[in-house]
Amino acid sequence: MTDVSESKTSFKIFRAAEAPGLMEAGCMSVEPMTDVQQTGIKKAVEAGYLEGEEITILTDMPGFSLAHAWFKKDYPLARHSHDSDCMYYVIAGSLHLGTETLGPRDSFFVPANAAYTYRPGPDGVEVLEIRHKTSFNFVNLSGNETFWDRAAETCATNIDGWKTAVRPSEK
Repeated sequence: MTDVSESKTSFKIFRAAEAPGLMEAGCMSVEPMTDVQQTGIKKAVEAGYLEGEEITILTDMPGFSLAHAWFKKDYPLARHSHDSDCMYYVIAGSLHLGTETLGPRDSFFVPANAAYTYRPGPDGVEVLEIRHKTSFNFVNLSGNETFWDRAAETCATNIDGWKTAVRPSEK
């Protein structure tokens, strides 16, 4: 981040190349999970879950945050909620949200504490996440073994492709 002036409300530049990862930035807290969720996420991580996503915090300043998320093809995003409103803007690729398919320049709004999930399309999806808060929580609502068993299987099937995947915005 570069300050262009000395004032408290100074003009700032945020560089994507300097953006920290979601967990490194420390802006998201993960709420306690059930034993089934903990076991399931552990299986999914061991099968390659973390290879299917890349999330960076592009801007984090009082009253405003901007994240860039890239979810790769078939990534099993858990049904979840956050304690802050969020506007999502699709940069590239596509996603399936219920019966709707969204593509570049489409957006959707999720109010605080609303449960949701979406599926990345065949090329994956890149979205911007826009919030008026600099910190938020993650409440995992995918609580059954069936979801996590399928998630681990999906990760194992896709891990090699995920490691070499190209962002939809770079195709």
